Amino acid sequence: MTIQFYLNGELRREDAVSPTTTVLDYLRVSAGKTGTKEGCAEGDCGACTIVVVRKNGDDEPLYEAVNSCLLILPQLDGANVVTVEGLARDGHFDPVQTAMVESDGTQCGFCTPGFIMALFALRQGNEKITDGTIHDALAGNLCRCTGYRPIVQAAHQACQDATKDLYGELSPLIPGEGYEHNHQKFFAPQNLSQLAEMRTDYPKAMILAGGTDLGLLFSKDRDPLEAIIYTSSVAELGEIEETKDYLEIGAAVTYTRILPYFERLYPSFATLITRIGSRQIRNVGTIGGNIGTASPIGDTLPCLIALDAMLTLYSKTGSRELPLEDFFIEYRKTDLKPGEFIKSIRIPKLKNKQKFRAYKISKRYDQDISSVIGAYRIEIDGLRVKDIRIAFGGMAEIPKRAVACEGAILDKEWVEDTALKAGLAVTTDFKPLSDHRASKDYRLCVAANLFIRLYRDLTDAEDLMEVVAA
Repeated sequence: MTIQFYLNGELRREDAVSPTTTVLDYLRVSAGKTGTKEGCAEGDCGACTIVVVRKNGDDEPLYEAVNSCLLILPQLDGANVVTVEGLARDGHFDPVQTAMVESDGTQCGFCTPGFIMALFALRQGNEKITDGTIHDALAGNLCRCTGYRPIVQAAHQACQDATKDLYGELSPLIPGEGYEHNHQKFFAPQNLSQLAEMRTDYPKAMILAGGTDLGLLFSKDRDPLEAIIYTSSVAELGEIEETKDYLEIGAAVTYTRILPYFERLYPSFATLITRIGSRQIRNVGTIGGNIGTASPIGDTLPCLIALDAMLTLYSKTGSRELPLEDFFIEYRKTDLKPGEFIKSIRIPKLKNKQKFRAYKISKRYDQDISSVIGAYRIEIDGLRVKDIRIAFGGMAEIPKRAVACEGAILDKEWVEDTALKAGLAVTTDFKPLSDHRASKDYRLCVAANLFIRLYRDLTDAEDLMEVVAA
């Protein structure tokens, strides 16, 4: 079995490397592409940014920036990969490189290749270039020399027009169904039945989707896992279905792919999605992976619980449905049975009078782990609260409903005093712990105050406030 992919337009085939070799290590050690740097080895700094080119549903090239430190080599099977060495053509710099030089956008230079690749992906994406899109594209790249202003200036200069498709015209490669080396196995099932079979045959194999969380096992821990089952090649797990009543998302759908749907159906949820990691993370990270890791501070989980999401769990023996709020048993423990995996997530659409809000509290606005997340689906008829679902993350060992808070609001008049009373009920629902992100008292105070924010948000009082950070 062989891993094959294009690297800067050159076809490469590998059959003698460990399947847990990170793409970053491969590029620097095996391929000699040392322009790609290692800064943090956990997907935070962006120094290792490369671009992966794939075809979208319309058979058009899609240029996506990714963190090479978190990906392992078999994840590139069948892909076109571009590093900073691949941008110059016929002895001439790419316009992004030229703009960085002319704008004095590089100082010590260590972070520069990552910035250039992030901007290259932005330009090739044909987005409208604004300060906002530049900020979003570069949120996953850190410059310790604080050279951001000239970098933004370079972005405006270089990203006005996409160059012609540089790598999408290469002959397509067909990904394989797996790879094995020195007793390490990497399985890449292509359909649901294959995945179910492998899940049964290899019960201890690690399930890998984007790898934005589990990738640390390879980049930091250097864990030589014996068996990995990769889900992002499973066609059914990449499907998105929208009906008049719900949105159903395959477990391997990335944050980037689902974002346009959320912007239209759940705008507040979409805003939160844009604060998950960076574009490099969102281009490979999946909703199903966020659920499967069962973190008490997983960003999407309180939102999905508040929206009354339903999971479809699949195995060789069949499928079953389970409300997401019942999926989490205790810290990092779920209701998955042997051989099961998450197939899809079904989210009801908001009814006419329902509103949804989500608030993430963290030390940094971009690319930071939550201290507290509050999510609220509320239906107000006149001034009376007809229906309410509330969920919090960061307040317990699992993401969970705030039942006492809901009781303090349901069938009550929606006035500020009601929001205050709901905040007082937080201590009935939760007994949070203190850790390095926040103390228990801080978490309780923030969770209570978010009800005031919710009230003012829904009554448009937020428009009168200057929000500096959230």
